[in-house]
Amino acid sequence: MPTQTDKRNAQMIDTSALQGKTAAYFTLGCKLNFSETSTFAKMLQAYGVRTAGKDEQADICLINTCSVTDVADHKCRQAIHRLVRQHPGAFVVVTGCYAQLSPQAVGSIEGVDMVLGQNEKAQLLQFLCDGFTHHGQPAACHTVKTKDITSFAPSCSRGNRTRYFLKVQDGCDYFCTYCTIPYARGFSRNPTISSLVQQARQAAAEGGKEIVLTGVNIGDFGKTTGERFLDLVKALDQVEGISRYRISSLEPDLLSDELISYCAKESRAFMPHFHIPLQSGSDEVLRLMHRHYDSQLFAEKIMRIKELMPQAFIGVDVMVGCRGETPECFEQTYDLLQRLPVTQLHVFPYSERPGTAALKIPYIVAEQEKKARSKRLLELSDRKTEDFYAAHTGQQAEVLFEKAQRGRAMHGFTRNYIRVELPPAQARAELDNQLVSVGLGDFNHDHTALYARLLTSNPNLNPTPNINPNS
Repeated sequence: MPTQTDKRNAQMIDTSALQGKTAAYFTLGCKLNFSETSTFAKMLQAYGVRTAGKDEQADICLINTCSVTDVADHKCRQAIHRLVRQHPGAFVVVTGCYAQLSPQAVGSIEGVDMVLGQNEKAQLLQFLCDGFTHHGQPAACHTVKTKDITSFAPSCSRGNRTRYFLKVQDGCDYFCTYCTIPYARGFSRNPTISSLVQQARQAAAEGGKEIVLTGVNIGDFGKTTGERFLDLVKALDQVEGISRYRISSLEPDLLSDELISYCAKESRAFMPHFHIPLQSGSDEVLRLMHRHYDSQLFAEKIMRIKELMPQAFIGVDVMVGCRGETPECFEQTYDLLQRLPVTQLHVFPYSERPGTAALKIPYIVAEQEKKARSKRLLELSDRKTEDFYAAHTGQQAEVLFEKAQRGRAMHGFTRNYIRVELPPAQARAELDNQLVSVGLGDFNHDHTALYARLLTSNPNLNPTPNINPNS
């Protein structure tokens, strides 16, 4: 729901044009984008805008874009064209990273009515209400330069998901040579701990049990307010009703030993689950990327986590085929990841981005070689994830189940992010958004989850027989 500040601001905005309207939403990119879009939808709903149903033509289309690669830009343009066709006559608003970086290109797409940059999307309600009076005119582009992006659009929403996503930080000061995110999102900034705690309390009041902390570089939290990320973690840990927190991604140089120790020994609700970007295991490539750590520091962080939390799930981002990544450099990356007890790799090929410093690096990796390297790392990831899952078969675990369609299997995650599957014959509506004790069985048919059986000790649940995976 809108905050008191939102409501005060809305009193000065004529929102009557929104009453009875329908809206379609489309999001590309990261979890942060999805969280923001969900918050936009929730806000507009409070002012009379209903989300359009499937195959229903909408009055408003809101597209939240990504621009992390050239492929992402292409997908954004495709999505805009598709929504314009599907919703003829709708008022089309495009925001997000692609809108910030290429506002004129987005505004020139037929059917687009408004382009909002990162600074302006915080005033979506104002721009949308004003824009209705200019519907049908050339697209209005509202953006500012990177240095002038100072607003922070709060976001804590789950959309149609079980988990809430709480935006704790935005922007980045790192300026890695391959990346456009600082130009698209602006410099690092954050709200206060007290405001984030209030949002977490609201999520708990709405029945939320798990919150994922999201942002662009969340370990950098505190640049705006002089607070520390660890202090935020400790404050959120005290919010009653929230049983689980997950940290979406932390740079190795910002993942302090103090934070690892707190999560392992003192935390009530922060899960043994980390996602740590590596990008490359070659120190030479890390230097070319202008990353803020070396492979030794990364390895030390992984080993420290595993020392204190042996069952922790550790996901890792790896970039393949960036400029300067010679065959020897790639082998260093592969060898490092093969040795370390990481759980899963998020592998993505390097994409040339206009205006980035990486274009000055002379060594270029051929596309076929990028694909070959990606394949090797994905195969390594599959083996590591399967080994991690297999080590937990036969154990008991607590799972937060997610809603499933009638007659379909239910899925959920353990504390350490193992995906489990409850076959259709055992799935029940009352399990949705419930923390339930299960026994972990063998792999499901496609090895994406472990089968689970409900334990008779679960409160408020009738006992069920042992699960036959084929039932």
